[in-house]
Amino acid sequence: MELSRSQLFALQYISKYAENEKGEAKATINHILKMSNITDEMFEEAVVHLKSSARIALHFHPDRLDSNMKNIAEALFEQGIYKSQFETLLSNGSVSAYPGGERDLWEQRIFGGAYQLEGVTNNERPKYGALNVMLHPDGPAPRFGSCYFLLSPKVSYRSTYTYLDSHQDPKEKGTYEEFDMILAALLEEIFVSDFAIGEGNLTPTRFIHHLLANLERPFIDLVNKESARNLNHYIEAQIHGDISLKEDVEALVVDPSFKGTNVGRTLEEICLKYSIDLYWHKGFVLMVDEVPMDFRGSKMPSLARRIARNNCIDAHIIGSAVVDLKSNPLSWSDRGTYEEVLQELKLLWHVLVRFGKPNRNLK
Repeated sequence: MELSRSQLFALQYISKYAENEKGEAKATINHILKMSNITDEMFEEAVVHLKSSARIALHFHPDRLDSNMKNIAEALFEQGIYKSQFETLLSNGSVSAYPGGERDLWEQRIFGGAYQLEGVTNNERPKYGALNVMLHPDGPAPRFGSCYFLLSPKVSYRSTYTYLDSHQDPKEKGTYEEFDMILAALLEEIFVSDFAIGEGNLTPTRFIHHLLANLERPFIDLVNKESARNLNHYIEAQIHGDISLKEDVEALVVDPSFKGTNVGRTLEEICLKYSIDLYWHKGFVLMVDEVPMDFRGSKMPSLARRIARNNCIDAHIIGSAVVDLKSNPLSWSDRGTYEEVLQELKLLWHVLVRFGKPNRNLK
């Protein structure tokens, strides 16, 4: 794919930064390999496997409405491209994609002003995902969406990476050309905490064996794998250049609450139209009386009661509430402003991911 001047600048800027910082990263890697009795050859082979087989996941909520009051699934079906927040004006994190907004300013810091160059258009902006390393069925970063696309590994070579979320401007950044800072941060967290990127009971040796043995395996029977419920720990990927559903997307993994719905049917049609493999994960369902008051705030139980169907919530039910809020904001004014209620519904999704049971109702 031919990248624009700003996209090439962003990739080169991060590569140069990571190259300048790689000495300390290499020392960390070498120390952990020595302590873990992992040979350089085995480590290098594992990194080759990661770079050739790990896929970036793009999480999204397919039932959210865009600026034309069309849901995301319909827009994807019609347009065949995955757009940035600067184009959709939608976000599952910070809604600040406009000149001078928070996202604009942090992109300016991270990419050295690449996307503030004169003449840069919104469709040139990076798209955000997470590197799918541990193969959790609910994806590497489910806080950003109940469904996710898995991209071809070739897209990873025109992506930049941060260890954890880029809005925090973490020190650890890289590209596949200069990936040592990301690998060092990952190995160090595993070595110190026996945990990283949503996976517990992890050691450097187990992690290396996972890279060597599992990344090339296709996704099989996701509906029987347990969700990881990982809200905060991921290798964020920023993809530079267009994302074509036909050329760049290999698989779509969908929450089962959409089975039998109009949105679910549209997602199935997307896969047929663009030759994408379709999978379903276990999903999440939560009874209203199981919604806690001490995770994402004391208003969560009352919000769950308001939107529940059959005394429970799932991804589809939360999405329907978001659509109703956008269509009928006055009917929600007792809970606050549009922005405040939208934020509450985003937080309720986090509650559902953390505490929900597998969705057995596969319609």
